[in-house]
Amino acid sequence: MNFYKEITPAGFGIAIKVKETLFSAQSPFQKVEILDSDSTLGKILTLDDLMMTTEGDEYFYHEMIAHIPMMNHKEPKTVLVIGGGDGGTVREVLKHDTVEKVVLCEIDGMVIDACKKYLPTIAGELDNPKVEILVEDAIEYIKTKKNEFDIVLIDSTDPMGPGEGLFTEEFYTNVKKSLKKGGIVAAQSESPVVNKEEIKKMYTLLKKVFPITSTFTSPIPTYPGGYWAWAFCSEDVEPLSYIDEKRCEKITKNCKVYNKEYHLARFALPNFLKNLL
Repeated sequence: MNFYKEITPAGFGIAIKVKETLFSAQSPFQKVEILDSDSTLGKILTLDDLMMTTEGDEYFYHEMIAHIPMMNHKEPKTVLVIGGGDGGTVREVLKHDTVEKVVLCEIDGMVIDACKKYLPTIAGELDNPKVEILVEDAIEYIKTKKNEFDIVLIDSTDPMGPGEGLFTEEFYTNVKKSLKKGGIVAAQSESPVVNKEEIKKMYTLLKKVFPITSTFTSPIPTYPGGYWAWAFCSEDVEPLSYIDEKRCEKITKNCKVYNKEYHLARFALPNFLKNLL
């Protein structure tokens, strides 16, 4: 029996039974693999042998990174997704009927192509006419953007390899400049259980750039530690200062995790994480 195994720097991890490897190739940036598991998780995307998403629990991540910031904005029309080549975040963003345009800026075209072919339940909205796909480096792309986006979602890999430059003060400053008034950024910010040092560094930088920086969390079964954090950042919007009731009611019907009560609870942090931040 084959197993996909991922052991975290903290010395523990996960193991998933694997039936077969559906796709495996080295892109100019990273090793891209899609595995068919012999489990309730279905198919799995890994990058450089690290878990990115599974059919069985992807909604825990994608619903959180999209709907928490989107619902806090009164009328999100233009959305930038940085990374997110699997398409799950784009799919969730498009559940908001206010959205007119989504720009997906993903450095690795191989991820997009592989997910379209093998993970259609996740990548199925990437051909939506509202979506513009840019296969390029978001660090360069964002430098010239000013006052363009209502929402920016940083759906990046970990701060290593191609994702490393997405965790710098310069990058966050350029992201801030790309926001319209009332704009909101949400960024994946690692596992509070496993990546404590990375989280400290990241939030130190974010707080230098954004006057409002907060944290929300949720379980994700297959991610390191089973518990994940996202940063909520803005120049002028406090988290939980607004929730669009009508959109919330409509979207909740099409979500497995997200609802208003769950949204309100996401910003309640355990003591160890409060102390870390």
